[in-house]
Amino acid sequence: MKALLINGSPNERGCTYTALAEVSKTLSKHGIETETLYLGKQPVAGCIACNTCFKTGKCIRNDKVNEIINALDSIDAIIVGSPVYYAGPSGQLTAFLDRLFYAAGSRMAGKLGACVVSCRRGGATAAFDRLNKYFTISNMPVVSSQYWNQVHGFTPRDVMKDLEGLQTMRTLGENAAWLLKSIEAGAKAGIPKPEYEEKIMTNFID
Repeated sequence: MKALLINGSPNERGCTYTALAEVSKTLSKHGIETETLYLGKQPVAGCIACNTCFKTGKCIRNDKVNEIINALDSIDAIIVGSPVYYAGPSGQLTAFLDRLFYAAGSRMAGKLGACVVSCRRGGATAAFDRLNKYFTISNMPVVSSQYWNQVHGFTPRDVMKDLEGLQTMRTLGENAAWLLKSIEAGAKAGIPKPEYEEKIMTNFID
C-alpha cells in the first residue's frame, strides 16, 4: 500500500511540509509506503480545456502531472497539502490538481483522498473545503480526523508548537492507515468494488 503526499507550497520544507511529515510518520509506523511530491517554485500551467486527455488519458504538457498519472496504479491514497493564500489553496497546486483530476479523474475512484492546510491565522476551512471537492467529485473516500486538517503558524517552528494541529495530523494518518488496511482486507475477503451506473450529465437549461 502506498500513499502519495503532494506538497503544494513553494517552500519545500515549510509549514505545509511539517504538517505532511507528521502524517507520513504515522503512515510509515503502520507499514504504509509514502512518497512526497514537491511541486517546486516554478509556475505550474493551468488546464486549457483542449480535451486531448479524453483521447490519450494524459495531459498535453509533459510534466509532473503525467508522472503521477503514469504511477496511479501503484497509489492507494492521495494526501494534498497547501498553504492558505487569501483563504484558498496555492495557485500552483490548484492548477496541478485541475489538470490531474481532469485527465485522470475516472481512475481516482476507490483511492483515499485527504488534504491538509497550513495558515498563520485564518482562511483554513475555506481552503480545506476547496481541496476536498477534488475527492468528492471522483468517488474517493475522504479521510477525516479529530478536527479539520489544519495547522497554524508562520514558521515550521511555530507549527511544531501547535500541539492540537500536529495531533490532528497524526489522527489523520491513523485513520488513513486503518482505512487502507480495511480496504485491503475487504478485497482479500472477496468484497467487490462498487459498480457505478453510466454517468449522467445535465445542465440547467430546459
